[in-house]
Amino acid sequence: MPIVSNTSPILNLAIIEKLELLRKQFGKVSIPPAVLDELKVDSHFPGAGGIRQALQLGWIVVETLNSSEVSHVLALELDLGEAEAIALALENAEKMILMDEHEGRQAAKSLGLTPVGIVGVLLQEKQDNPLFSMTHTLDDLRLKAGFFISAKLYKYTLELAGE
Repeated sequence: MPIVSNTSPILNLAIIEKLELLRKQFGKVSIPPAVLDELKVDSHFPGAGGIRQALQLGWIVVETLNSSEVSHVLALELDLGEAEAIALALENAEKMILMDEHEGRQAAKSLGLTPVGIVGVLLQEKQDNPLFSMTHTLDDLRLKAGFFISAKLYKYTLELAGE
């Protein structure tokens, strides 16, 4: 099932070399131009090589918005990547969107979308692959990618994963 993504899920999973989980779970991941800009794929930043490869293989696809009206309104409250990702999901009639930031998730929900974040992707992988280490992956996200996860959510996620 294809999905639209904001920057954070792609970048953070690429940094810890788990970007492939998105292809495995969704097949195709669409991103708007602002997200491509934020990913800085032409840099030597951690994760950039994996993102470039996914773009070359065609499972991460850049899609231009048909109309910028929705994204302009959303950009009054959100960053441009979040605003364009939500607008693209609405244009594509997607039900879900990959997004981690609280404000973006709230905006997506208010517009009828179901946000899925990195934790949701990891929990699905654990369900599909019982040998997958949730503890190791969450620790990598925190230490290597600088991904913030509260102690409460960390503990709850590990409980859900049975670790």
